[in-house]
Amino acid sequence: MAAMSDVKLSRHPFAPEVLSEPWDFYAEVHRTAPVFRVPGTPITYVAGYDELVDVLGRVEDFSNDFGGILSGRRAQDPEVKAILDTGWPAVDTLLTADPPVHTRFRKLVNLAFSMKRVDAIEHRIREITVRLIEDMLARADRGEVVDFVADFAIPLPVAVIAGEIGMDSTTDVATVKRWSDAFADRLGQMISREREIECAREVVEFQHHAKTLIDARRAQPTDDLLNDLVYASVDGEKPLDDAEIMSILQQLMVAGNETTTSTLAGGLLLLIQNPDQLAKVRADRRLIPNMVEEMLRLESPTSGLWRVVKRDTTVGGVEVKAGTMLMARFAAANRDPRRFPDPDRFDVARPNARTHLAFGRGIHMCVGNMLSRRELVVAFEELLDRVAEFALAPGARLEWKPNMLLRGLSALPVVLKRAVKAAA
Repeated sequence: MAAMSDVKLSRHPFAPEVLSEPWDFYAEVHRTAPVFRVPGTPITYVAGYDELVDVLGRVEDFSNDFGGILSGRRAQDPEVKAILDTGWPAVDTLLTADPPVHTRFRKLVNLAFSMKRVDAIEHRIREITVRLIEDMLARADRGEVVDFVADFAIPLPVAVIAGEIGMDSTTDVATVKRWSDAFADRLGQMISREREIECAREVVEFQHHAKTLIDARRAQPTDDLLNDLVYASVDGEKPLDDAEIMSILQQLMVAGNETTTSTLAGGLLLLIQNPDQLAKVRADRRLIPNMVEEMLRLESPTSGLWRVVKRDTTVGGVEVKAGTMLMARFAAANRDPRRFPDPDRFDVARPNARTHLAFGRGIHMCVGNMLSRRELVVAFEELLDRVAEFALAPGARLEWKPNMLLRGLSALPVVLKRAVKAAA
């Protein structure tokens, strides 16, 4: 491997055009330097699969305590700070905490996000899925173009997570999505000061609403994930306080829809662009779970996350210094040809598709990965049953909003044709 100072890249890894269409860039870094320093910064960028697995397993060397970054570039801006001060303080819980703090929260949240709960809500996931598909097909029957993102990929996971965090009866899908977008935009670090101020207001609005729901659970328990968080207790651990519950709810709200939304939209686009693979999975529905894993690998909606280097060490034979930032680039690792032969090819039967890093790995693996996987499988089961043909709308333009950490289609205009058996 070349020394980092010798690496010459054709483009900057965080240039907007690279964030939108990064695949050629990823191929370039896999050929030249799976680990490199981002030009003009102290940031170390890890793109190789084996190197990233190494990083994710070394919590003693690479810290998740990067809460300062999540607070937004202008967190100390007087106007932004004044708005945030009317809410609750940010608390490092899951995403931005290291053991033993992280261990406590993870144990408590694992109780609420168990496979038992995912199994229990599958019927609700399927009901929402069928309703949304039938709404799209009704419009398609009238000859209308459907925006798969706005009409299905957003409302399905948002409705599911809203129900699980107690918001389905108190807020509409658009409001939950608006709050989620505010957190995601601040996380992405590429917004204007005006948007930062707007996001701060959205964060505080969410917190005050969450407080009313938390108080309601304490007054009268219910059967949802929020209730489980309010009353969660493991091995004598003290219950979560309001700020801690809000922090976890915020993370679940974003993780509970962003990854699934982007994979649904990107996954449908992959099927449209690869009719041979669509035909293969229509012929053998047992391939759907593996197809979902392959979609997660190729789409990797959480393209990357930060780590803080805790002490001088090496990654892939390259020295990294204590106190510097490391970009763990999941999307690049998921296209590493050393791990995934012909990595840009969509193969619904790829034998090792499930070894992708779209949900991370190790102690910080996405706590909602089981829920997301179930939603994706159910969604594509019903879509393949009820829709006979998928096609891009004539003249459709595909755009991805630049974001340093997240990636997803802004819209996906499609033409749909109802399956005959679904019309009965």
